[in-house]
Amino acid sequence: MQALWMVLGAFFFATMAVGIKIASGSFNTFELVFYRGVVSVIFMSVVLRTRHISIRSPVPLMHAWRSLIGVSSLGAWFYAIAHLPLATAMTLNYMSGVWVAAFIVGGAVMYGKAERQGPLMATVLAGFAGVVMMLRPTLEQNQLFAGLIGLLSGLGAALAYMQVTALGKAGEPEGRTVFYFSVGSALAGLVGISFTGLTPWSTVHWQAAVWLIPIGVLASLGQWCMTRAYSRGSTLLVANLQYSGIVFAAFYSLVLFGDQIALLGWAGMALIVASGLAATVLRTRTIPNTPAEEH
Repeated sequence: MQALWMVLGAFFFATMAVGIKIASGSFNTFELVFYRGVVSVIFMSVVLRTRHISIRSPVPLMHAWRSLIGVSSLGAWFYAIAHLPLATAMTLNYMSGVWVAAFIVGGAVMYGKAERQGPLMATVLAGFAGVVMMLRPTLEQNQLFAGLIGLLSGLGAALAYMQVTALGKAGEPEGRTVFYFSVGSALAGLVGISFTGLTPWSTVHWQAAVWLIPIGVLASLGQWCMTRAYSRGSTLLVANLQYSGIVFAAFYSLVLFGDQIALLGWAGMALIVASGLAATVLRTRTIPNTPAEEH
């Protein structure tokens, strides 16, 4: 099933996050965004050339909009991470799945087809409940503005995912979509570096430096899988399966960084897995493929 590409993409993103956690000890956020974008541009250029896919697109404005909202969402998420507890920032960003579900169900209501989306909407909400159980977010009164920015990061991510779906329906190859987003990320990182400056390489730890290339490659692979999932699979099902990234991240934290997972966290993880399985079953057995959802 095409939507299962989201699970593979979530694995790549979680693995990339390990590299970012290590590299962030030597590089600032804008540097990481820039290096990630540059490596991804080079990697995707080679992939597109090998697959004989031109970078010229008949819908450049659609790519520009996807890059703009995607990079804006990324910037909002980084701001939330800097000013909120990590668990809170991640939870607000992962509300993108709920926003996607709201957009889909809202559209279905307008066209009189809401009853077809209800069960999948329930699985998305259950998956998000699992995320909250795992991350247990908190928010202080003086963090309300940062919380709003974090909420907007999830909304921006949802809009970006919907635009990816639109690009898929327009016939754009996944590789080209990832390429242009990588260009946007590199440019955004470069703009940020112009204000913050570059970290002297003499102060960079070698463990951080060796992660720069894997971060870019993993970002490309994750974006490619996510793009394929959203452009070819059921949007609500993909929105649910993206929560699997939290499960992968939790295991990395446990095995590599010695973080402990509370009993409630394990219960939340189980709920995420169960909701993903339920969504898969509903999509394959209850709701047949339709031109509106499949490319």
